[in-house]
Amino acid sequence: MSGAVYGGDEVGALVFDIGHNSTRAGFGGEDSPKLDIPSTVGVWLDSHDEISQKRYNIGITSINVRRSEMELTTFLKDGMVENWEIFENFLDYIYSNALRAIPNDHPLLITEPPWVTAPKREQLTELMFEKYNVPALYLAKNASLAAFANGRPTCLVVDSGATHTSAVPVHDGFVLTQAVVKSPAGGDYLSTQCRNYLTEKGIEIVPPCMVASKEVTKAEEAPNFKRRLFHAKLTDSWHNYMIKQVMQDFQASVLQVSDNLYDEEVVKTMPAIHYEFPNGFHKDFGVERFKIPEPLFNPIAGIKSGIQPTLGVGPLVTTSVGMCDIDIRPAMYGSVVVTGGNSNLQGFTERLNRDLAAKTPPSMRLKIISAPGATERKFGAWSGGSILTSLGSFQQLWVSKQEYDDGGKAIVQSKCL
Repeated sequence: MSGAVYGGDEVGALVFDIGHNSTRAGFGGEDSPKLDIPSTVGVWLDSHDEISQKRYNIGITSINVRRSEMELTTFLKDGMVENWEIFENFLDYIYSNALRAIPNDHPLLITEPPWVTAPKREQLTELMFEKYNVPALYLAKNASLAAFANGRPTCLVVDSGATHTSAVPVHDGFVLTQAVVKSPAGGDYLSTQCRNYLTEKGIEIVPPCMVASKEVTKAEEAPNFKRRLFHAKLTDSWHNYMIKQVMQDFQASVLQVSDNLYDEEVVKTMPAIHYEFPNGFHKDFGVERFKIPEPLFNPIAGIKSGIQPTLGVGPLVTTSVGMCDIDIRPAMYGSVVVTGGNSNLQGFTERLNRDLAAKTPPSMRLKIISAPGATERKFGAWSGGSILTSLGSFQQLWVSKQEYDDGGKAIVQSKCL
């Protein structure tokens, strides 16, 4: 493809970074995405004139609307698109309502997990060319994009997101899929741990939308509030999502990873954090601040409930490096890039650095690289895509509509590595 066609100022490529917690979308070459919306979608039946039609609520505001029998769900499973009907409506919303962009005017780069399967890639390619008629498409691994965003074409990317934490080796911009290691522990895992702990302690979690009014009470006293009454028949999925939002705020405000292996006597000496829940209940959290996130790094510690990670973040890295060719292992240890929204947990990078320093061979130099701001870590893959699509040297890598027409959807397997 000619750089003059897609690399010029007149036509900007679009970059979609699709994640389990949220989806980022915007124009290539810009510093940050235009939108960052939840990947959760509200699905409900609209009965009008005795005809039921499926409707979708998409976006931060829409999914918080209290609507009878609206189920909140996602179109993703293990990082790959599972429900294509919901996904198409999601893309329609991004193009029409959010970006207000015409699909056939803009080349499109979409991020994908390193373990994506060939049929999923081909189905996505077929959808974008056949329904949306995009002029060009590229599917890029989110780990390699995060590496580009941090200026390291060769590195080991530790990506801790909503549903999993993974260690992905990237060599000269290409993901070494045979050495990818992942754990089913991320932001959602921590949210579940927080909810289980608070429930065990008898602390009721009431979402803000269900609080009509509240009065100030003394710390740890029973909350004095009035519950808002709803006429709508709310679903469990909607209620659980509202509670999850409270838990995400709780874990971002309160939780901290201890510097070393969890030791209750040591963490008792650490300062407590005061937190107030939406219903007015407030209390100091001390030991539990460190106990809840400890299983991320030490799976045998902490609160055992729900899914359990089998490998801590440190062993994820050492296992992944051990599966790489011996010649590139020094480069992997020398550039460990930390990214993903869950990596913003206080103390995450420092603990990883200490764990790896104890296990890195003496002959190898260890260096942890992480963006200083929370936004940069969360938008790591999107930023890499934005950089990539604005490079003149990248323009020849697009899969064009003509190439798709000539070679079919399988062309994506040979051009998008």
